[in-house]
Amino acid sequence: MKTENKSLFGESVKPIGLAGDHAGFPAKDFIITKLKEKGIPYIDFGTYTTESSDYSDFGHQLAKAVEAGECYPGIAICGSGNGVNMTVNKHQGIRAALCWNKEIAQLARAHNDANILSLPGRFLEEEEIYEILVTFLNTPFEGGRHKRRIDKIPCE
Repeated sequence: MKTENKSLFGESVKPIGLAGDHAGFPAKDFIITKLKEKGIPYIDFGTYTTESSDYSDFGHQLAKAVEAGECYPGIAICGSGNGVNMTVNKHQGIRAALCWNKEIAQLARAHNDANILSLPGRFLEEEEIYEILVTFLNTPFEGGRHKRRIDKIPCE
């Protein structure tokens, strides 16, 4: 899967994919506001309310769309970030990283070429979400020795 490293503040080639459950909805809504402010296109796979829902329903849609090249990158959010992260990582073409600070987000992109950012919606303030988002979207993959390692991730 070819990845495109575009800046949050530059032109986006593909829309960013978003998915989250009820616990991730407020964070997803905040991210949508920021993307709209920057004129960055996105696809929202749901949920659209804080009414109880299952993260897997939306996570699978997002992962399929990232794998198909319909959007890049993806952002997945649930209460702890764990459930939706586990869901999207079931897909062979996905390298999702659960990030709770900007340093982890930077390493996830630079070393692991993460194509989905997973966030713990119940544990981050808006300022932290924004810092993580900007870092994730602006950090390029370093390649080199890291490429060899990520090539070994998929199961046969």
